[in-house]
Amino acid sequence: MAAPGGVEEMRSRVVLGEFGVRNVHTTDFPGNYAGYDDSWDKEKFEKNFRVDVIHMDESTLEFDMVGIDAAIANAFRRILLAEVPTMAVEKVFVYNNTSIVQDEILAHRLGLIPIRADPRLFEYKSEEDECDEINTLQFQLKIKCSKNPQAAKESSDPNELYINHKVYSKHMEWVPLGSQADNLNADFRPVHDDILIAQLRPGQEIDVLMHCVKGIGKDHAKFSPVATASYRLLPEITLLQPIEGEAAERLKKCFSPGVIEIQEIKGKKLARVANARLDTFSREIFRHDDLKTLVRLARVRDHYIFSVESTGVLPPDVLVSEAIKVLMGKCQRFLEELKSIQRK
Repeated sequence: MAAPGGVEEMRSRVVLGEFGVRNVHTTDFPGNYAGYDDSWDKEKFEKNFRVDVIHMDESTLEFDMVGIDAAIANAFRRILLAEVPTMAVEKVFVYNNTSIVQDEILAHRLGLIPIRADPRLFEYKSEEDECDEINTLQFQLKIKCSKNPQAAKESSDPNELYINHKVYSKHMEWVPLGSQADNLNADFRPVHDDILIAQLRPGQEIDVLMHCVKGIGKDHAKFSPVATASYRLLPEITLLQPIEGEAAERLKKCFSPGVIEIQEIKGKKLARVANARLDTFSREIFRHDDLKTLVRLARVRDHYIFSVESTGVLPPDVLVSEAIKVLMGKCQRFLEELKSIQRK
């Protein structure tokens, strides 16, 4: 832990005060502090850098990235949002639409439905390219609403009165192009079956054909593979002196659940920091004049807690690995540009 007010605190901690935040600027560049060699060193970086997976399931991933600068962390977040490719509906051919949803709105709603398809199996499609099995996925939505002849006469429930009166994403059927069914050996479909597209009444129908292509979120939000991709600095809460009794109970209420716990030692209730990671830093502590000087709130400057929530197109761990590949590609292109300039 960095000493309060010292040089090491300025270098490694962002401190939250009652009326402002200190040490927010990056200062780890050569010559900023006397006696500190902050020049970038590959061996030092490899020694300090690490990635710790905290939680992972089929749709979310939380991991710590330690030992990097804010610019790299933010670049990684932006790549996840806007530069990892996915497949999404690009063209909608409307053969018949007698629902109350206009063609343009219907096409927009279809475009935002996430498609479970690995974009690594496909190539980007330009305007000049023909649609084929390499660059296009084709879906069909053909459904018509009718009356239910077996419905009770006194019923007023649309679910009993009508058949196919709700159009869901599960009604989208994959129509293989070329040799897709044989070569890809995949079942392409919407991520969720229960996305409501439109509601129909007897006699109304929707008959459309959709072409899905490969794209990135920078071109349109429908291609973004994540629902959220964010990071925050690791919280650090320090009790500057023992806090006991009623003050300890009030201290516990100032933070998120699980951050502060009360221990009973020799008949006294003492507060301790149980898990600072859970705190959201509401700074409620500064409302209490007798407590605000006893607690130091800070964030570790180079410790980032990443949260990635996939839309379901790809697992979150695959999205992270793809984002790393994109970042590596950017670095490689930059190095090639430098080499080409030097040759000139």
